[in-house]
Amino acid sequence: MTEVKPMRADARRNYERLLQEAQRAFAEHGVEASLEDIARRAGVGIGTLYRHFPTRDALLESLLRARFDAQAERARELLTHPEPLNALQTWLAGLGDTTGTFRGLVELTAGALSDESSRLYASCHAMRDAGSHLVERAKREGELREDVTTHELLLLLHAASWAGGHLPGPGGMQRLLALVFEGLRVS
Repeated sequence: MTEVKPMRADARRNYERLLQEAQRAFAEHGVEASLEDIARRAGVGIGTLYRHFPTRDALLESLLRARFDAQAERARELLTHPEPLNALQTWLAGLGDTTGTFRGLVELTAGALSDESSRLYASCHAMRDAGSHLVERAKREGELREDVTTHELLLLLHAASWAGGHLPGPGGMQRLLALVFEGLRVS
């Protein structure tokens, strides 16, 4: 077993500056923001960026891991909500807000669900697995159609999140998600 050495103070500062600048760059330019620009803005060379984050996915995963873990935890908390379908909608809306953080993240997370080589694969599957308990509970309680799968709901969420970003004004994704759920309710 290999022992992980703590980062030197200067390496830790570089790591933190890279994450800070990546957050800004991805917020401004989407997930395809220039890695060279991120390194420059952080005051380090591109080699330093790649030592800490060998791929774009690794950088995004480091930025998003806490948010994705929080969404998985939120799904577990919502299992005690008295209204199963409302709990599922609440979780999906929060997940939609998370995946809408950066332009292009919706497509990236949708792809990560089926790409085992993606650094985001494990985080995305942890969220999906936690959410699947909400889906199954809503079905058991007779509030959600039996033929709906978690994977289908996530794809619908990604579609609503993407399309909502093209509607005028705020709240587009939530409005589209509400329309989707009207069709998913048991009549």
